[in-house]
Amino acid sequence: MNVDPAEQVERLAQLAKTSGLDGVVCSPREAGQLQTMLGDDFILVTPGVRPVGTSKDDQTRVMTPADAIRDGAGYLVIGRPVTQAKDPVSALEAINAEIRAVI
Repeated sequence: MNVDPAEQVERLAQLAKTSGLDGVVCSPREAGQLQTMLGDDFILVTPGVRPVGTSKDDQTRVMTPADAIRDGAGYLVIGRPVTQAKDPVSALEAINAEIRAVI
């Protein structure tokens, strides 16, 4: 059975919503289509968020914090770019500044 990944994401997210869930975890690259399809009240948690200039590590479908917010992500999961930074406080401050610039 060949199923287009984008169609599968939409199908599963719609199933989650109709089953009474408040949201899903999805790639930041899918947040825009899901927000349009499911509405602003459906929560989208997005891992794979990487600030410009940081390593993608093992993430393949990444997006910057600003782009993820612009595309509809409600909650960003940003781990290693902060926890493995030489100065985690400065790294987090830079991420917050990037987000504030688009909200």
